[in-house]
Amino acid sequence: MTHTATPSLHGTPYEATNQGRPTVDAEATHRAPHPVFYLGTHQPHWLEMVTFPLFVSHRQLARRPRRRQLAARCRWALDSGGFTELSLHGRWTTPPAAYAEAVATYAATIGELDFAAPQDWMCEPVMLDRTGLSVAEHQHRTVANYLHLRQIAPDLPFIPVLQGWHLTDYLRCVELYESAGVHLADLPRVGLGSVCRRQSTAEIAHIVATLARGGLRLHGFGVKTGGLHRYGRHLASADSLAWSYAARREQPLPQHTHKNCANCLTYATDWRQRIITRLTTASQQQDLFDLLTGPWENAA
Repeated sequence: MTHTATPSLHGTPYEATNQGRPTVDAEATHRAPHPVFYLGTHQPHWLEMVTFPLFVSHRQLARRPRRRQLAARCRWALDSGGFTELSLHGRWTTPPAAYAEAVATYAATIGELDFAAPQDWMCEPVMLDRTGLSVAEHQHRTVANYLHLRQIAPDLPFIPVLQGWHLTDYLRCVELYESAGVHLADLPRVGLGSVCRRQSTAEIAHIVATLARGGLRLHGFGVKTGGLHRYGRHLASADSLAWSYAARREQPLPQHTHKNCANCLTYATDWRQRIITRLTTASQQQDLFDLLTGPWENAA
């Protein structure tokens, strides 16, 4: 398949040059000093109700009635909703310009936005079957979209995302960004895609550790507790909606009248605290979660 030319990053805030580029000490930087945990939620109005970081989908915000604008009390990050979009349509139906306009609105009106995911292309086998494209093509399209978004909206906090399946795929994706002038080790955050459905495996732990040793400040999308235990020490940030999936299979909390607690703030807050406490207790001296009672817990 022929690849369309990708826009350059010239003139954007994240433009990286060879002059003055920092030297990365991999051993010193592969452990994130100030990790942030974003609780995933289907309820955008929680942005006004909590003080800890949240992870909210563009698809949920886009369908929200606009009678009253939200005003965030917490820091948060935006998911583009890519897995659902590609699962439903086999392609992106939202033009980049429309997505960038929506992100600009969220940043200006809701506030406290840390970063936004691009319109990336996941590389799980089921997704390749859905699109009919290869891993390489998904990678090219992911990089091209990031470049395009940075070109048309240079002031918005879009982050690059690495897509692939095997370690060699992810390293090739790093090279694609480098060849486009994007030096990932210079950026505050780099998303890691196509890992959430196999995250507790040794292969993913090796991929995460390898990329982190290369100086990348990784964000783990949709990380569950197994993944956090295996490779959390190598992440700069992570998000998880695992609490909601667990709550769907359980009875609601006592005195709760809803069918289940899949969208219950009390359940979510309690789950978050349990996970943080458990990880803090189980962590080793050099584990990232040694810092949970500090930076993670106070990251609001």
